[in-house]
Order: sequence, then C-alpha cells, then structure tokens
Amino acid sequence: QVELVESGGGLVQAGGSLRLSCAASGGTFSQLYMSWFRRAPGQERELIAYISGDGRSAIGYLDSVKGRFTISRDNAKNTVYLQMNSLKPKDTAIYYCAGDFSANRYAYWGQGTQVTVSP
Repeated sequence: QVELVESGGGLVQAGGSLRLSCAASGGTFSQLYMSWFRRAPGQERELIAYISGDGRSAIGYLDSVKGRFTISRDNAKNTVYLQMNSLKPKDTAIYYCAGDFSANRYAYWGQGTQVTVSP
C-alpha cells in the first residue's frame, strides 16, 4: 500500500512562490506515475501536472499553470515536488498529489495541502 503525504502549502501574496512536496512510502517510487491535482472552492478537482516514473519521458501541465508551475521528482528521496511561481489568487485551492503504477490512473492519494494566494 502506497502512502502519500503532502507538505509545503500556506498563505502567500500574489506573485509569490511556494514549493509543495509529496513524500511516498510503501512502494517502489520510481515505478509510480505521479500527479498533482487541485480543488478550488466550489469547483471540480482538476489535474494540473503529471510526471512519469523516470522523471523525463512524460511531463505535462494544465494550460493555466504552464510556465509558472514545475513538477519534478527525486526518486532517491521518494518525493515529488511542485514548484509554483507567479502565484495568482485563482490558484487558491487544496492541492493533492496522486500516484499510480499505470499512467492516467490515480489509485493513491495524499490528504491535501491548502494553498491560499492573497491579492
């Protein structure tokens, strides 16, 4: 059973940066496809970034975060990151990491971390 724990959320002013981390345990991390989702108040959960197990062969972003957010991973540390720059109030949401041993599937979820961007 894979367990995921996010950290790094908080309150930041518009234009600021945050780095989210998601630490995994209980599986072979390098075999996991990892993703970041978010759910803003009153909105559906949306996929914002994903990365393949090797960290190179597949990386993708939601259009609205391209150029501002960067997903990366350190397989030696069993951790995936989401670097968020130029944050906007509309980025305010609960951010979740998710993982699966298959692409485009999300069997394992973290508990979420709140990101709040003030104007």
